[in-house]
Amino acid sequence: MRIRFTFFVLLFFCVANLSAQNIPTPKSHFGFDIGDDYMLANFSQSEAYFKKVADASDRVRLSSIGKTEYGREQPMMIVTAPSNFAKLDRYKEISQKLARAEMSREEAEQLIIEGKPVVWIDGGLHASEVVGPHQLIQTLYELASRTDAETMRILDEVIILLVHANPDGMEIMSDWYMRKEDPTKRDQNIPILYQKYVGHDNNRDFYMNNMSEAENMSRQQYIEWIPQIIYNHHQSGPAGTVVAGPPYRDPFNHVFDPLIITSLDAVGASMINRLHQEDRPGYTRLGGSVFSTWWNGGLRTTPYYHNQIGILTEIIGNPTPSSVPLVPDRLIPNNANPFPITPRDWHFKTSIDYSVSLNYAILNHAVRNGDDLLRNIYIMGRRSIERGNTDTWTMYPKNSQAIEAAYAKAQKAPKGDDEDEAYFGFRSGVPTQFYDSIYKDPSRRDPRGYILSADQPDFPTAIKFLNALIKSGIQVHQATSDFTVNGKSYPANSYIVKTSQAFRPHVIDMFEPQDHPNDFLYPGGPPIRPYDAAGWTLAFQMGSDIDRIYEDFSGPFKALPYGELQTPPSKSLASGSGYLLDARNNNSFMAVNDLLKAKVKVYRTTTASNGMPVGSFYVSGGKDLLNKAASDYGVYPEPVAAMPKGAKEIKPSRIALYDYYGGSMPSGWVRWMMEQFHFDYQLLFAKEINEGGLNDKYDVILFIGPGIPGPNQGRYGRSLPKPEEVDSKYHHMLASFTKAESVPQLKSFLEKGGEIITVGSATDLAFHLGLPVNDALVELNDKGVSRPLSGEKYYIPGSVLEMHVDNSVPINYGMGDKAYIMFNRSPVFTLSPNAANQGVKPIAWFGEEAPLKSGWAWGQSYLKNGVTAFEAEIGKGKFYAFGPEITFRAQSHGTFKMLFNGLYK
Repeated sequence: MRIRFTFFVLLFFCVANLSAQNIPTPKSHFGFDIGDDYMLANFSQSEAYFKKVADASDRVRLSSIGKTEYGREQPMMIVTAPSNFAKLDRYKEISQKLARAEMSREEAEQLIIEGKPVVWIDGGLHASEVVGPHQLIQTLYELASRTDAETMRILDEVIILLVHANPDGMEIMSDWYMRKEDPTKRDQNIPILYQKYVGHDNNRDFYMNNMSEAENMSRQQYIEWIPQIIYNHHQSGPAGTVVAGPPYRDPFNHVFDPLIITSLDAVGASMINRLHQEDRPGYTRLGGSVFSTWWNGGLRTTPYYHNQIGILTEIIGNPTPSSVPLVPDRLIPNNANPFPITPRDWHFKTSIDYSVSLNYAILNHAVRNGDDLLRNIYIMGRRSIERGNTDTWTMYPKNSQAIEAAYAKAQKAPKGDDEDEAYFGFRSGVPTQFYDSIYKDPSRRDPRGYILSADQPDFPTAIKFLNALIKSGIQVHQATSDFTVNGKSYPANSYIVKTSQAFRPHVIDMFEPQDHPNDFLYPGGPPIRPYDAAGWTLAFQMGSDIDRIYEDFSGPFKALPYGELQTPPSKSLASGSGYLLDARNNNSFMAVNDLLKAKVKVYRTTTASNGMPVGSFYVSGGKDLLNKAASDYGVYPEPVAAMPKGAKEIKPSRIALYDYYGGSMPSGWVRWMMEQFHFDYQLLFAKEINEGGLNDKYDVILFIGPGIPGPNQGRYGRSLPKPEEVDSKYHHMLASFTKAESVPQLKSFLEKGGEIITVGSATDLAFHLGLPVNDALVELNDKGVSRPLSGEKYYIPGSVLEMHVDNSVPINYGMGDKAYIMFNRSPVFTLSPNAANQGVKPIAWFGEEAPLKSGWAWGQSYLKNGVTAFEAEIGKGKFYAFGPEITFRAQSHGTFKMLFNGLYK
């Protein structure tokens, strides 16, 4: 028996080695080892290597998950034991079924026995973080070529998805870095964004899925494979450490299942333990880094809302050698930094080795805990379904505060003769009746579902909101006929989203306000900044009409297939001599732009007409394009007998969108928006502004977000390369926006009849132009000099607020009396007493009430009656300032009109 056992072992390793011996090494393909100093591979080279390995290995299957924004194939490599490929579709089906949890526990346990855990490992999302895509190459090679017992066990027990998150960015970044022959002069200061439109913000798109790469990956994560673990590689670790990883700091989002947080603890323990076993110091966790699990929208955070374990690491390292700096506090071992690293030189290869070890740690965790990974995603999904089918109260901070307030009020009430010390003089907690007063209050429970009626004015935008949910794997129903719920009638084709589904946390998070806790370094101290936004409720940002239903309800509802995107109902154009297009419908701008490009005359109304608000569009020609609008865009032209009295003809403006060397992400989002809504535009850089003559080329200039120097600054922008250091195609970018050169040219542009629209921090241009406005968020110091309000007094990170809107002014046509806005440390203004005499007037503002609707707002009283947007007449031209982020990451469809209205003459 021993002889026979030895024979089979030798035969196994001979076969394994035979399988592995033809796998091309990275050096044989790239000409260097992955991790060599001063060397980067680009995506074209990497893609060719992926194909080579897939052709040579029976452990690897290469596929494309879709096209990138530049049209490249986005690769995913499925890596597992050769024997597993025969049942690959079945393993995918099991992963889907367990995640959606639409079966009994007994059925689930049978699938758990049959299934295998699925682990996602990606790299390259942020192309400047070059460790990510290169560790992906090395990891592929290791898994395809190694024959050790650990690797063979991983391949046998786990389905591994290796995904390149940003092929375009890797090509741009690597080509730029490698362009110089002298390796010591290589740099990563690329002149453009490393994702076609949004650069670093490609990791802010994973609940909206606007960008192709995000949509491609979300389809695999939430519709196709639904992995139990998603590992997202990033850079760079905090100074004085090597890598930041799980578990993460508080707060975590209140809608999570507790298994998410404890599963993060478990995976994090496997990762840090592996590094410590290998004598690799420098892993920091918990409060050792800024990363939390509060925010939704990132590649590793959106999975939490789908009951998946999202892992983020941020590691140091670049091809240009560096060093670990001395940070004395980091040398003290504690829970956040149990194995500190000492100052030392650092090379790219060490970062690759750490990353591969961390990958193996997660894969080993999946081997050892595969059954629990499959079981837990089912349990979390099943709990979500049950919560959606019963009265449920989420434990928000506001509810605890309500309990405290109710108890405090009761304490102040006069005691009756029958009230004893057990009620008012308790020694251990608040009496439970105060819990019941909040957590059995029907008005505070979570909705059972949501209805988006098909008869709302901007139904196409409601469908875009639904498609964002559908891309994230949410189950959506559609009404097949008219129906009634709670006495309200709804037409056929209305949509229903119920909370009784496995991904309920994501549903609640997209429809309901976030209630971020007050998070300060210490009582009375400065606020702790959230990792990203504090509030983002997409239903608010989209501005759709939504009815919340708090009891169980049913109707003629059909469940739509998972992942099936929706389009507005197609209609035929009614007969008429002229037509009105509703200004409330965002897609009306799409139709109008088509008409204007076809030289069809278009008018805007100056009064409400035929049930449509002021500012709606009138057209009498272009019926083929109107038919297209009715059939494809969800814009249904209303026939009218004649043009409404007072309507004014509009024409397309020559639009310039400001950008700068290195690329502006907010400007990039608007580039994408303009293309979606069929606006033509040209990019404008400081050099062209400084040269003057702007009125000869443009009618309107857009400044979105950063790009304007602050009120007390003379220039904006990083140091620029010399012209001889970059290709001539980038020379038009090589100038800075300055107060001395740029502002006078813009003032002249306005005085001669031009229009400028500024959003967010770009509104600082108002101060350079000398307009009679002031910053509302300042206080006077001891010397009588104004300074920004301190964080202890006022702090509002990214959150959704509500403002009042003057919808009688043309820039706000189609808006309601109020609007939800994305407020991201945004400017707020006061107008000087003589502002009106100088042609400056408010067009949106905060009222007396507290404006917070979702997120965190400390010191809201400072916003009272503050001006959020204003218009100013300057010579023959108009200047607009919008403090809030009305184009925020191409998500805030509810305020897009405030930009679009200004883009016509």
